[in-house]
Parts: sequence; structure tokens; C-alpha cells
Amino acid sequence: MYNYYSRTTMNQDSIVAFARGDVTGDRVPDNVYLTGIKTPASPFTQNITLNVQDGRTGEVRNVPLRENAGYNPTIFLGDFTGNRVDDILISIATGGSGGIMYHYIYSFLENTPQLLFDFNVYNEQYQYEVTYQDHFKVEVVSKINNKKYLIDISTRGAEYLNEIYDANGKLKSPITGFVNPLSGLYPVDFDSNRVYELLAYQKIAGRYNADSLGYVLNTLGWKDNRFVLQNQNVAI
Repeated sequence: MYNYYSRTTMNQDSIVAFARGDVTGDRVPDNVYLTGIKTPASPFTQNITLNVQDGRTGEVRNVPLRENAGYNPTIFLGDFTGNRVDDILISIATGGSGGIMYHYIYSFLENTPQLLFDFNVYNEQYQYEVTYQDHFKVEVVSKINNKKYLIDISTRGAEYLNEIYDANGKLKSPITGFVNPLSGLYPVDFDSNRVYELLAYQKIAGRYNADSLGYVLNTLGWKDNRFVLQNQNVAI
């Protein structure tokens, strides 16, 4: 058993998440862990770094994360690409009121780190328009696949609706909402083939962030060396 604690002690970091599995592809389990500097009397962690210790050689590789501060960092190991080797899903909560998360997926095949998923790239690609319509409807447009959804808000309280609509159900003034960045990225093997898809959650908000209207749920699968949209649902 290799001493994978030695580096973290010298640098005054601590291990904040740990998992064990073959991520290098040599069929020998590796030690995969996140280190970070914990804030005294707070769950906030800074300088979060991915570390992989090769189970065969004991060599440790360190990968700094671009967004490396937050709360409750976690690791999930699973095959996302279909090569029968575990990839590394890293999730970090931002701590903001919107529940926004940082997510990365790394391949470590042959001890070479490769970024497969970057939440910033996803958030740039998946853009939406949220527009209030007459007669208690909100239209959500997903630009990446040009799909439109209508959410019925007629069951919201009278106080809420009276601020927005007149007695005839017409908008008093134009209102636009928004869709939050990623608030959750979950590994799900939908087709039971031992290769995980990704289920991405994004909150649909109305006039302000706490005015929740539902969620966009995107299922992503690995194809042609990238994650592509497979299915999309709007949930209320």
C-alpha cells in the first residue's frame, strides 16, 4: 500500500475526497483523490486539486482545476466513453443561492490527463430564452436544438399572477426569465450497457432566481469524442 498522504501533509493540504478504481487502463486499481486547503470553522475548501496515484508504480500525478474553490467536493469513477476504463467525475458546489455547481470529467488513460467535460463549455453551448406569454404561459426556447416548451403558470397564486397579468390575462409589460447554469450533473446508465450517460439539471427561473418555474433536463452521451445531447425534457 503506497503512502498517498505524504504530499498533502507537506503542502498543508488535506484529502477532501477519495475513490479507488482503474483509471489508467492497466487493470490495476489506482488511488484517485482531491486535495484542498480547508477554511477554519467553515466547509469552504480552496486550491482543490485532482491527484491520481498509479496503483502499479506508485507515481502520483497532480492536475490543478481551473475553478478550484467551493464546497463538498466529490469524486465519481465510471466509464463515460465506452473504453471499459473508469473516468473521473469531479463535482464542487459553489455555495450560491442558485445551487450552481462546478463539474469536470477527466480521462486518465495511460497516466495522461484529458479533460472530457468542462462545465464552462457546457454553459456556453446550452443557451435558452425564457419569455412570459399572455394567458398564463411561459415559453422556454432551447437554442442548441431549436426546441420550444410552454409552461402553464395558471395555478400560481393570485397575488403572483395579478402582478404580471391584467383581468383579461394579458401581460401588463414584457417579462423575461432565464435558465441557470448547471446545478447538477449526474451519472446514469440509461441503457444498462455499463457506460454512463450524463443527466444535466438547469433551473428555469422567472422574474428572479427564487421564482422557480421548473428545470431543463438534458441527457448527454459520448459520441465522436465529445458529449452530445441525446434527450431533453422540461420538468415542473
